[in-house]
Amino acid sequence: MKTVAFCPAHITGFFKAAVDGCDAEPDRAGTLGAGFSIQDGVTTTVRVEPAPAPEFVITTGGYRSGDTGVSEFVARALLERCRRGYRAFIHHEISVPVGYGLGSSGAAALSLAFALNKALGLNLPREDVGKIAHGAEVRCRTGLGDVIASYHGGFEIRTRAGAPGVGALKKTVLDSRVVLICFSPISTRRFIAEKLETINGLGGRMVDRLIRTRDRADFQDMSMEFARHINVMTPRMESVSDELRRNGIGCGVALFGETIFALVDSETEQKVLDVLRGYGDAIIIRSGVDNSGARLREPGGA
Repeated sequence: MKTVAFCPAHITGFFKAAVDGCDAEPDRAGTLGAGFSIQDGVTTTVRVEPAPAPEFVITTGGYRSGDTGVSEFVARALLERCRRGYRAFIHHEISVPVGYGLGSSGAAALSLAFALNKALGLNLPREDVGKIAHGAEVRCRTGLGDVIASYHGGFEIRTRAGAPGVGALKKTVLDSRVVLICFSPISTRRFIAEKLETINGLGGRMVDRLIRTRDRADFQDMSMEFARHINVMTPRMESVSDELRRNGIGCGVALFGETIFALVDSETEQKVLDVLRGYGDAIIIRSGVDNSGARLREPGGA
């Protein structure tokens, strides 16, 4: 049986990490914070066939990833639930660059969990599928809050840490265009390990501030404040931010990557692109906010 699932990429603008006891209770680990999902992401196609023992093959296309550890974790977790052996052929088509703060590992994990649950006929409830993907991210140290955010989609403020069904968030449907400029990747695993105390000092207070307004401009301003506070800004990022602001355009930082984003209306989108085209070989992405979240797709469908 062949199944297809899509999960939007996700951008976090600021956060507070909750990681105490994450190995014992990964469902309760995660982040408070705020971000949004975009219409680009990871589309995963799965085909399964009977086999003497559980096994899988993973391939990637688009922006390729050299690390498939989080997908391997999800595949093992679901194949082990079957009463008989299956061989799973898994293909991730990735439409965002990997390692740039766009939640590609969480999108791979969640799209795979949805597709493989369907292909194997396990019929696990939606929240249980989300918990498997979230647990894979936590245990592989590739992310903390992207799964619950991209599970729901939209512009979200995460108010309680944890997996889908455990954590909580306030979601707003946002009709915005998104323009991103991506310079280079940053290791989420390393950055969280080195900067956790600095991160948590400001991130939690920002959640309380944003809940009161739920304003796009406030969110982007807080994201820039947070990025400077934890010292993630590079000279290239400062240059882009300064130039956008001179043109009256707000922006924020995608964590963790050397990536600047701007949430804009359609009339302002071209103005942003005109500014960003002066930055050489950087990756520029145009997208929209995905308000639907992770979902199954018909094979060959949009």
